[in-house]
Amino acid sequence: MINCLIVDDEQHAIDILVHYVKQTSFLNLVHTTTDPLEALKILSTQKVDLIFLDIQMPEISGIDFIKTIQGKSRVILTTAYSEFAADSFDLEVIDYLLKPIPFPRFLKAAQRALTVLAASSAPLPASDDSQYEDYIFVKTELKGKMLKVNLPDIDYIEGMKNYVAIHHNGVKTMALLNMKDLEDRLPRKYFMRIHKSFIVAVPKICGIEGNQIQLKNIKADILLGETYKPAFLEMMKEKMMQ
Repeated sequence: MINCLIVDDEQHAIDILVHYVKQTSFLNLVHTTTDPLEALKILSTQKVDLIFLDIQMPEISGIDFIKTIQGKSRVILTTAYSEFAADSFDLEVIDYLLKPIPFPRFLKAAQRALTVLAASSAPLPASDDSQYEDYIFVKTELKGKMLKVNLPDIDYIEGMKNYVAIHHNGVKTMALLNMKDLEDRLPRKYFMRIHKSFIVAVPKICGIEGNQIQLKNIKADILLGETYKPAFLEMMKEKMMQ
């Protein structure tokens, strides 16, 4: 069951979403509010897996709200304005619903949330070599095409709005995923997010120069982001000879 919160400054928009949630068996409505500041208080006291969040609200916008909660809950954005779509993918929301929202479109977004949350709560693979010899299937940019990618072949992954570019075996595969979903599925011993736009295969790292990460046999500008720098340096510290 997914515990969800609805945040919208218009009560009639909330009423529609409440009706939809009640028709969706795997959603459990925790609370609704027209005040995003109240929503922040709710998040501090209750477990919320998923937020249906309006973008344009007084006091704090939906975009700023997402930045404030720092990934504590996953988000589906709801808005009457399509121009915010690019920003939403940068923030790795699960989906972006344009008002008025038909129920089939709502249900599709909810089912995607179910898939994403189930994946992120799945136990991590054991950190032995046999588990590392694994693979994933990804939906490519070509409609109806899926591709098998062997995890040991991956050098790095590059975020590109609503796609990711998986660099493996000298080729680049464009996959219909976002960085957060993929990060949650990869074994953490072998893959590390080092930047908003980059995940690297740790065994492929061969050098560091300033904020540039160098990978074996790879000529690419791979940056170390300030947000991810402390965790990366801590990992490197464990492996460094004194």
